[in-house]
Amino acid sequence: MARQILLNAFNMNCVGHINHGLWTHPRDTSTQYKTLAYWTDLARLLERGLFDGLFIADIVGTYDVYGQSVDVPLKESIQLPVNDPLLLVSAMAATTEHLGFGLTANLTYEAPYLFARRLSTLDHLSGGRVGWNIVTGYLDSAARAMGLERQPEHDRRYDQADEYLQVLYKLLEGSWDDDAVVVDRERRVYAQPDKVHKIRHHGEFYKVEGYHLCEPSPQRTPVLFQAGSSPRGLAFAGHHAECVFIGGQSQEATRAQVDKVRAAARAAGRDPQAIKVFLGITVIVAPTEAQARAKHAEYLRHASAEAGVAHFASSTGIDFAAYGLDEPIGFAKGNAIQSATRQLQDSAWTRRRLLQQHALGGRYVTLVGAPEQVAEQLIEWIDQTGLDGFNLTRTVTPESYEDFIDLVVPELQRRGRYKTAYAPGTLRQKLFQANHPYLPAGHPGASYRTPTNAPTGALHHA
Repeated sequence: MARQILLNAFNMNCVGHINHGLWTHPRDTSTQYKTLAYWTDLARLLERGLFDGLFIADIVGTYDVYGQSVDVPLKESIQLPVNDPLLLVSAMAATTEHLGFGLTANLTYEAPYLFARRLSTLDHLSGGRVGWNIVTGYLDSAARAMGLERQPEHDRRYDQADEYLQVLYKLLEGSWDDDAVVVDRERRVYAQPDKVHKIRHHGEFYKVEGYHLCEPSPQRTPVLFQAGSSPRGLAFAGHHAECVFIGGQSQEATRAQVDKVRAAARAAGRDPQAIKVFLGITVIVAPTEAQARAKHAEYLRHASAEAGVAHFASSTGIDFAAYGLDEPIGFAKGNAIQSATRQLQDSAWTRRRLLQQHALGGRYVTLVGAPEQVAEQLIEWIDQTGLDGFNLTRTVTPESYEDFIDLVVPELQRRGRYKTAYAPGTLRQKLFQANHPYLPAGHPGASYRTPTNAPTGALHHA
């Protein structure tokens, strides 16, 4: 049986996310991001389309590399202003039943003890529909805003992240037994003291002693997302991630990246298929190919290629504004996103070529066509690369999601490649067809459970 495609909507609590400049389109509503109705309407729309999740990106800091200023980010609203993504979940969860929420939070600036409480709270309120996109940051502007001279070195950030996850596993998995809460009114016992454990962690980056503040949530640990593709990032993903988000400009390059993710899982002693891999992609679809091409041309007139390049400048740490249009861009290994700088290393780039690549304001693969054409292309990407699904970016919102749901989803369903109803259970159970909501036995986080919490009989590390 052919694999069904997993699908997240890719978004951010801001005006301009990936395809920049399209907030100027007369049908775009992204300037309403500050309102609850904007998000609850979107959540209901995505659930109508049977999306697995809404993946909400985030940054801490500003894109101040291009031209050594924030002038372009402010004029074009390149992820500035940007609001907190986690605060959106309660409202969207209240208006949906199945949609998952992948939430980005930067662990470099979040204390693990309090962050564990926020995750558990959202997992409770959503009925087990929360995932966490683990990021360590890449902007020096964020480090300076948080009182540091500069951000920690790239691989060092992952060393800290490994220890951060250890602390979270101890809190989320090991502090409260499954049967700790009894709600016994007659005996006046809400939770049994002998079933709640103080965790003790004394490491290089963190020293934590205390009880997790929340009783066990439906998933305990939320579904773990990650997007690093450097050697160190892949090692981290192989050990911890359940879903990995990648970028790719061709099927060949995407296949190679998927293989690296699977190999990283294998090297960490996990099943290579224990990680779901998602590719960022943009789709412009209309009832006919001619209409789709016309819509694409219309969108291009509103997009900002310069804003896309300004965004990319901070991803690489290179000020592209300092180069002439046809001046070769010099490659230098920096402390930002290594996969982004590798793109420059692997080919001869100029600012003109970057502007051409970012014509739609972003650099993701863009599929344009009639519904049957788009469906066949998506299926081909899955079958040729080993991907599990896509993070679908927005162009004109909510139009781009409405078009996909009304036109592409039925075509995928007719081909047996997309679900016709949600499966029961938590986000983890839906994504992995799992029979229980917790981290699986092969995941290192499962070893932090007390024996009473572990269907696997895992050891207690708390």
